[in-house]
Amino acid sequence: MHQVVDLKVLYFGTPVVLISTRNPDGSANLAPMSSAWWLGDQCMLGMGTSSQTTRNLLRERECVLNLPSSAMVEAVDRLALLTGSREMTPHRIEKGYRYEPEKFGAADLTPVPSDVVGAVRVAECPIQLECELIDARPFDEGNRATAHTVRVVRAHVEEELIVGGTDHVDSLGWDPLIMKFCEFFGGGDQLQPSRLAKAWRIPQATPAR
Repeated sequence: MHQVVDLKVLYFGTPVVLISTRNPDGSANLAPMSSAWWLGDQCMLGMGTSSQTTRNLLRERECVLNLPSSAMVEAVDRLALLTGSREMTPHRIEKGYRYEPEKFGAADLTPVPSDVVGAVRVAECPIQLECELIDARPFDEGNRATAHTVRVVRAHVEEELIVGGTDHVDSLGWDPLIMKFCEFFGGGDQLQPSRLAKAWRIPQATPAR
């Protein structure tokens, strides 16, 4: 039997993306997000309008979408409540975010130069997509979120994930880090508690007996 529920979170499961952009001073910003989906060579990204990533993306009009594997969950979680913006909204302060200009160092990740765009890639991510911004528009009436459309201009994939003799990723070998209702999953299993879920007060499910 179905029950009518006023769902507080509509976050049924999407891949985590570490999006790297370039700050005004040329330094690197790195932020985890998972409101992303792909069609053809384009990707739609949903992000808070006030975020440093959105500001950088609108100014530089380029980024790198770094796709972490499930094995990278600890590094991603270290970034969960960090922001590259000195000016924090009351909402972020309430959730416990803190300003951190050195995101790569905080996550213990390695920046490497890109081929086409100015933003750096994350060396540890098995898949890295260099992208150019082609459109950005408000996602809601209050302009609290922005929908960005980017085009992939170059893809980097670990050799072991490429089906031999093709330009395709091995779907069995690729184990993406998934965020489902603000919790981390890989291979169908919950990997570890999420700082983001705690900040958002997402209730923990009761294990089946």
